[in-house]
Amino acid sequence: MCGIAGFTSFKRPIDEQSRKVLFAMGETMNRRGPDDRGEYVSDFAAMTHRRLSVIDPKGGSQPMTRRIGQDTYTICYNGEIYNTEEIRKELLSKGYEFKGHSDTEVLLCSYIEWGEECVKKLNGIFAFTICDEAQKKLFFARDGGGVKPYFYSLAGGEFIFGSEIKAVLEHPSVSRNVDKFGVAELFLIGPGKTPGRTAFHDVSELKPGFCGTFSRDGLNIYQYFAIKARKHTDSLNDTIYTLRSLICDSIRRQLVSDVPLCTFLSGGLDSSIISYVAAKEFSESGRGQLTTYSVDYVDNDKYFKKSFYQPNSDGYYIKLMSEFIESDHKNVVLDNDDVGDALRNSVIARDLPGMADVESSLLLFCREVKKTHTVVLSGECADEIFGGYPWFTSKEMLAQADFPWSGNTKIKAGLIRDDYLKLDPEEYVYERYKATVDEAPKTGLETPADARIKEITMLNYKWFMQTLLSRKDHSSMYSGLEVRVPFCDVRILEYAYNIPWDMKGYAGREKGLLRKAFEGILPDEIVNRKKSPYPKSHNPVYTKNVENKIRKILSDKEPPILEIVKRDKLKELLDTGAAMFTKPWYGQLMNYPQILAYMYMINEWMKIYAVNIV
Repeated sequence: MCGIAGFTSFKRPIDEQSRKVLFAMGETMNRRGPDDRGEYVSDFAAMTHRRLSVIDPKGGSQPMTRRIGQDTYTICYNGEIYNTEEIRKELLSKGYEFKGHSDTEVLLCSYIEWGEECVKKLNGIFAFTICDEAQKKLFFARDGGGVKPYFYSLAGGEFIFGSEIKAVLEHPSVSRNVDKFGVAELFLIGPGKTPGRTAFHDVSELKPGFCGTFSRDGLNIYQYFAIKARKHTDSLNDTIYTLRSLICDSIRRQLVSDVPLCTFLSGGLDSSIISYVAAKEFSESGRGQLTTYSVDYVDNDKYFKKSFYQPNSDGYYIKLMSEFIESDHKNVVLDNDDVGDALRNSVIARDLPGMADVESSLLLFCREVKKTHTVVLSGECADEIFGGYPWFTSKEMLAQADFPWSGNTKIKAGLIRDDYLKLDPEEYVYERYKATVDEAPKTGLETPADARIKEITMLNYKWFMQTLLSRKDHSSMYSGLEVRVPFCDVRILEYAYNIPWDMKGYAGREKGLLRKAFEGILPDEIVNRKKSPYPKSHNPVYTKNVENKIRKILSDKEPPILEIVKRDKLKELLDTGAAMFTKPWYGQLMNYPQILAYMYMINEWMKIYAVNIV
């Protein structure tokens, strides 16, 4: 995993000042790639790379250049290709030779051989740019699951790209303007974001499964991967077998690493499946004992309160599963004040306000894991594709024409100063909801219930899952830690999407089919455990920490957030414990302390990034 950035320069020659800009863009991503750095400059493009060495530390340096006759091709790549060996064998049969065993070299040769069609051969997580000197163009692409980020701007008529927003913002042509749509993204959609957008007017995000080119003729972006609707004809037993085979194959492929690898283990179904398969593979291949990691907060067990969304804590189940797979388990216990104080660094990691303590705690957690390991496997994405959330099973949630993890639109809009609320908030949210459900692929043969499940699944895939993947990537890469997500394998995404709900919701349970697939393999208590999300802090120390941060904002003379938020509404949030909110701000766990934390993150974001509200 790495950080990539660069720009084209068709309008002006790349001079010494341009090189300084390239260097500055790369410097913003040193935390993503602490192990190596490199630059490539041609007469029309400049690219920089910051590397986290995972595969072939000696032979995988970037930018990597390959010459075929008079033609030159150079790649800047962030990610992992999990079918590297299959592609390598095919390229060897066509006469290609390889200097090392990195997936970077295989990916570059794939482009040389198959051109833009190469992306259709890839199984992995990736975001890359290739400078094609022969055709005087850049070719770029992002993986179908959206695991690895890719941001770009067309400011000044040139193409500017980076793994992080901060790298793109470092280019002098890119403004830090936030318009009415940016304000709406922050308060009505955030911490999620509309696919392809960011809060910054000049910065866009390449959508998952999209690729494109930039040349003198301009920008051309198109979709190369999309989930397709197909009639599911497999029997229940065949479906279980296929699903289990795909999941286990994905996990095994993602265990390849030349540096220490571990797994996250919460005692939930998803992380337990991954840890079980990984531990078994470690044992059978002679790699020794698997290390597993979990996270908690000081005195959290003392203050934990079960709820509809979080029915139990993780401790008992982690111990059960760790003993079952005989892992070397390490529990990271975070200080609650540290979690509150890390909110600012979470903003810097993500370049946008994030999911409060769920975000800052992950950042601190990853920092601790990085002390002993460089690669982690994690259980994200299973809930979105197998129906793990309440909105897949609740009739009330299924029926509402809104994002099921959000809502409170009128209340959120009421926080915004009237002079910045320049659009209809409910229409803004509804249009984005409606566009997504209308685009949900269907065969036309679905029952009404299955048709609705496909709509909800597509909402999760394009919105909620992307928020969690963004959180995971930026929080982990801030410490130079690579996190892989086996459930986000595009083969699993597409197969699971088309499984009818009477199978997927087997036995009337959330993730019922996934449970059934690993019944008799994992302990019964793990298989039957009710869904419980990533742990948040329940300790009042954390609440006091964020309350004090808001009090300071209210006492400051000109805090940035009050340029767009009503002072009296922010004070009301604090004084009433956010009593006006009838449900969490976002997801399942963003309640009073998290709402305050989000307001604090917006204020810090505006300050750190010198945001200009227009």
